[in-house]
Amino acid sequence: MLSKKTKYGLKALTYIAKSEGDAPVQISEISKNENIPQKFLESIMLTLRKSGFLGSKKGKHGGYYLIKEPSQIKMSDVMRILEGPIAMVPCVSLNFYEKCDDCPDEHECSVHKLMIQVRDNTLKVLRNNTLEDLSSSPTVKTS
Repeated sequence: MLSKKTKYGLKALTYIAKSEGDAPVQISEISKNENIPQKFLESIMLTLRKSGFLGSKKGKHGGYYLIKEPSQIKMSDVMRILEGPIAMVPCVSLNFYEKCDDCPDEHECSVHKLMIQVRDNTLKVLRNNTLEDLSSSPTVKTS
């Protein structure tokens, strides 16, 4: 299941991408309009800023803004920052690989074979969708 952290992060990024003009967007505005608890959102925004997706400006007219164009922000990158590994089991993870304790031979494991397919198809969808796709279209790309 998608964590609330990731769901809220995606909603916040989409809100910023849809905002008019170049002015930074305040956390309170995102929180109110997207129904996200403000304290939780502050933590998420800090993570996204430290990861290079967002910049921030302090002061009366401060807030958060996108550092990259929405078309350059792949959902696979956002998911890895907020959610962690995309793979459902560690033995098929591309970036966080770990051997499963209960599996003597992962090449013969039926779960391993299935999870590779799940990982690959999930990655295909996440890599083929950008923040621009989320903020401009009601449908996502599957291929």
